[in-house]
Amino acid sequence: MNKKTVRDVDLAGKRVLMRVDFNVPLDEGEITDDTRIQAALPTIRYLLDREPKALILMSHLGRPKGKRAPAMSLAPVAANLSAILEFDVAFADDCVGNAATGAIAALPVGGVILLENTRFHTGETTNDSEFARELALNGDIFVNDAFGTAHRAHASNVGVASQLEAVAGLLLEREIDYLATALENPRRPFVAILGGAKVSGKIDVIEALLGKVDMLLVGGGMANTFFAAQGRDMADSLVEADALEIARELLKDAGDKLQLPADQRIADSFRNDAQHQVIAADADVPSCWQSLDIGPDTVRSYRQALQGAGTVVWNGPMGVFEMPAFAKGTFGIAEALAEQTAKGATTIVGGGDSAAAVEQAGLAEQLSHISTGGGASLELLEGKILPGLAALTDR
Repeated sequence: MNKKTVRDVDLAGKRVLMRVDFNVPLDEGEITDDTRIQAALPTIRYLLDREPKALILMSHLGRPKGKRAPAMSLAPVAANLSAILEFDVAFADDCVGNAATGAIAALPVGGVILLENTRFHTGETTNDSEFARELALNGDIFVNDAFGTAHRAHASNVGVASQLEAVAGLLLEREIDYLATALENPRRPFVAILGGAKVSGKIDVIEALLGKVDMLLVGGGMANTFFAAQGRDMADSLVEADALEIARELLKDAGDKLQLPADQRIADSFRNDAQHQVIAADADVPSCWQSLDIGPDTVRSYRQALQGAGTVVWNGPMGVFEMPAFAKGTFGIAEALAEQTAKGATTIVGGGDSAAAVEQAGLAEQLSHISTGGGASLELLEGKILPGLAALTDR
């Protein structure tokens, strides 16, 4: 980290404007997973201990496309945060204008307020300079702790950072430290595991990692495209026809470094109660069937490949883990990572569905780091510069 963090600045008596990632799942106004709220707590508590005049939190939620959408209001998040902190967190009905400035001015000294969804304004996603200026009026110093949006050049992270002294929060610092260290100075052997649905969205990641890792293990729907590129009939499995050529090139360039599943669990329909069976990797998928998970031989071989690993980075589930019948592969890999963590390996799960799967498996606490940003972690793995990080004040 060559950027300033909250440890480098005096926060006493200042209005601290903090970008958090409170983009949490809601079901009829109820938060179904508050992981991202919990992840922000260390920075929130650190800031409050420094006796600021006020702590002003801002976030987006969902994709309201620049329009006010009651179902995407952050009001339930303010209530949730109040319960966690055990004191009242105020809520402003807007993130700019009189609704915001008036609510902030009414705070007691040391009070906390959450502003309404920044994406209710079109200027957020376009990084409009005037909207960024209005957001910046809410604070004296800016803290960015939203790793999940660090790959987006939006007004609430990049725009505001051009208006105020801008520093990283503890979560953002931790995310960068883990991922950057893994890529730049990993303890070896360095193993990467990639899953998820599509090859096309991870071509740059695969190419970047092949030059860094000792082994790359592939699973999930993206393995289907590699198998199809080798000439297997994948029947109704998800296969990206327009990515077959690049898949062939990747297999040729990677050699033995890239490992594909040894077997797959296939089903006759996309349902948890579908008929399913395990077939070897060199067998064609029967007509009208589809691959939905890696098989037990793959879990065993990948577990063996992970033995003695110094660093492991995992992004993307091994199958349709949301269905219990097809979660065994993903959970098996999560268990293997937990075993290696206990033996001293650094294990990093790169956000998104793989992070959700680890939580569902009950193993999150047994791994080194669970990233809060799927897209941001992928772009870091690709070697890209994150706009939200680049905009912060240099040390």
